[in-house]
Amino acid sequence: MSDQAPTIDLQLPPLLDHGPRRARTLMIQGTASDVGKSLLVAGLCRAYRRRGLAVRPFKAQNMSNNAAVTADSDAPPGSDGEQPRGEIGRAQALQARACGVAPSIHMNPVLLKPQTNIGSQVVLRGRSLGNCPARVYHQMRQGMMPAILDSFERTCAEADLVLVEGAGSGAEIYLRDCDITNMYFAERAEVPVIVVGDLDKGGTMASLVGTWMLLDQADRERVVGYLVNKFRGDFSLFEPACATITEITHWPFLGVLRWFEGAAQLPAEDSLALERPAEGAWASGGDSINIAIPRLSRVANFDDLDPLAAEPAVNLRWIKPGQPIPAETDVIILPGSKATRVDLEVLHREGWDIDILAHVRRGGRVLGLCAGFQMLGRVVRDPDGIEGEPGETPGLGLLDIETTISGDKRLLDLDLTDQRSGCRITGYEMHMGRTSGAGLERPWLLLEQALEAGQVGVRPEGALSADGLVMGGYVHGLFGSDAFRAHWLEQIGAKAAALDFERRIEAALDALADHCEANLDLDALLALAR
Repeated sequence: MSDQAPTIDLQLPPLLDHGPRRARTLMIQGTASDVGKSLLVAGLCRAYRRRGLAVRPFKAQNMSNNAAVTADSDAPPGSDGEQPRGEIGRAQALQARACGVAPSIHMNPVLLKPQTNIGSQVVLRGRSLGNCPARVYHQMRQGMMPAILDSFERTCAEADLVLVEGAGSGAEIYLRDCDITNMYFAERAEVPVIVVGDLDKGGTMASLVGTWMLLDQADRERVVGYLVNKFRGDFSLFEPACATITEITHWPFLGVLRWFEGAAQLPAEDSLALERPAEGAWASGGDSINIAIPRLSRVANFDDLDPLAAEPAVNLRWIKPGQPIPAETDVIILPGSKATRVDLEVLHREGWDIDILAHVRRGGRVLGLCAGFQMLGRVVRDPDGIEGEPGETPGLGLLDIETTISGDKRLLDLDLTDQRSGCRITGYEMHMGRTSGAGLERPWLLLEQALEAGQVGVRPEGALSADGLVMGGYVHGLFGSDAFRAHWLEQIGAKAAALDFERRIEAALDALADHCEANLDLDALLALAR
């Protein structure tokens, strides 16, 4: 990981002269991380869209290993002349869905994908700038501000309302000089701010008043009010606290958003969601199966497993460090990771590699997705230090493949038919490794793809062991395809429910919008936008 800041080549296309800003704008900042900003913005996006407004989300900088592919990118065209895809945080992709529009790099121009405890891959408007330590990134952030403001104005140009999400806490004043996400952005973009506190964690009064105390006068005046989120119980007990908060800060109290039970049905952005304790006992026999997923240190795109978790016949459990993989497990899934070699070492350190090999000897199944697929091979090499220190790490040796990490990232949307199952598969690819080996001659999937002149070709994907117990590939999101998920579950002895997963997400977004309508004065919030 380089200590040198990656070069930022802006070369921004000129904005169309659209005159005064069309959109009203309103920013949701929090008193801390995980206060519910992303979910609140998604709910407001859907609620205002249902009122007939063209709504767009915006978050200047997101830090997440859960990402979504976009059709647009600032990366130069490839050797084939095609424009590469981009990527943004999955939270902004969900918010775009709530708005009824396709995700765009301009909704989240800066994406940080953590690879170590002190460094991340930096993605600017869909284009990877490379990996750098946090101290280097702090030096380069202000250089990104023109691109961020340009993306914000482009987003505003196509909307009636832009809902902006802050990051972490807006009161981290030691970061104010290099801030591109909270109060400095609000100042530069001239956006009014609502501050959100989390009552479920406690300390809400102190966090809101403390936020006011830390802000300078100009930033205090930028705040047009505050909300209390995740409340359960009798709110009249907390009303005196609101009176005190308003008396001290002079910020208007804009309402309380009660606990939303349907949040678990929407994709989680932060891996903190995986820290929830497992519920229920392991299944034994019948049409149910037990699926175990080792909790990797740099787990990425873990929402791949959400459709399986939604199946009543599936008991899906994340295995935390220090815990063995239970012997009652039917299927082990190795998920994506932003640092494949690091997480291979986690598998070895935790003894999970021994559990996995014993599981296969007992006739158990193993599935690897993206980085998890790479781990199933003989070796993973990173000669250029793309994901960390240069070197190579032995894999599990369950598939006859090997992977070399390279600097070229493959980003691709997929909507194809798998010849083997006869099922339509929708999903995406997002990886930097290139895999080779004899194991690829026995692919897991055979994906039909359209060729020129109406011809249809077949694209082999992934690898399958000779006994059919171990499989893997690079396709993310394929279990969101209902027919394929049902086919896969039937193959491993489970009965799928009649579950329309995409409709389930839409219903959850509508329920979230209903929740916002019932708890908040949306007319008053819209009046605060400017």
